[in-house]
Amino acid sequence: MAFFSSSSSSSSPAMQKGVFVSMPVLVLTVSFAAAVIFLLSSSLSSCSCPESLSSSRNDAVEASVGGSGGDLRFEERISPTQEDIEWVRDLIRSNGLHMQKNELRKGINPRTRDQQLADLKQYKGISHYEGDEANNHTALPCPGELLVEQHHSNYGEPWAGGRDVFEFLAESSNLKPNSRVLEIGCGTLRVGLHFIRYLNPQHFHCLEKDELSLMAALRYELPSQGLLHKRPLIVRGDDMEFSKFGSDTTYDLIYASAVFLHMPDKLVWTGLERLVDKLKPYDGRIFVSHNVKFCSRLGQDKCSQKLASLGLEYLGKQTHDSLLFNHYEIWFGFRRFKT
Repeated sequence: MAFFSSSSSSSSPAMQKGVFVSMPVLVLTVSFAAAVIFLLSSSLSSCSCPESLSSSRNDAVEASVGGSGGDLRFEERISPTQEDIEWVRDLIRSNGLHMQKNELRKGINPRTRDQQLADLKQYKGISHYEGDEANNHTALPCPGELLVEQHHSNYGEPWAGGRDVFEFLAESSNLKPNSRVLEIGCGTLRVGLHFIRYLNPQHFHCLEKDELSLMAALRYELPSQGLLHKRPLIVRGDDMEFSKFGSDTTYDLIYASAVFLHMPDKLVWTGLERLVDKLKPYDGRIFVSHNVKFCSRLGQDKCSQKLASLGLEYLGKQTHDSLLFNHYEIWFGFRRFKT
């Protein structure tokens, strides 16, 4: 409320016309201003503003050199480094695989895989280097059979089924990116690619005996999927010998997809005996697909006794449906019940 001053006739014109603000209004105005300042300061102090670029990079560096027990998420690379190329070349050499001549033909006409392969062998392509220059531009010369993806048909089931297997195994074993996985017989990485992409670098291991499968995995699948920097350890061998994976390595998941079917029972048991100490107690899982005839052929009681003598416990049978085609797989699970 405003009051007009009329207390004295001798007051100046300015005083006579002046307007005065009452004390209650003044108090309300000051209180409102204080409240606005408080709200602004609170919002600024709790602002989730983006970190600076340098800070983010420092955090990424710290994560990349952190302990192996953490869930490390590395900044994904776009192009492979020279170190990536040398790493996969060393792995190819250590596994006794042989580089083959690469002849690539580009085209737009549809071809069957056999026709594409014939074209690759007959033609070099629309634009190509000649002579010594031909060796300076293709880092990983790839056989024509791999470029036409013929190996995707080598295993009897659609290549897309690899995703189904990964999802089942990863969820059934409560897998995390910092988990460690061993596949016995990873083939051409139909399943393994998904594990390699999901897991931290160097956390996927595989024992595989087939040279063509190894060649496809190392010289085509990993480079073409941009996964060289994940450094999976893939070792050539068919004797269930795991010494090259390190004596101190323990796994959260060990699995064999339709592999034990083709192995003598005695070798399967030898492998299980060697793997028990590499499986994390209680929480770690071994999964075997299709059937466990290596066990059932002994009879239920004798098989249970043999498993128990190794420190393994049978967890039962599970099935898993395919997402993309009318198909399901049967899996048998085991765990290590003592340290």
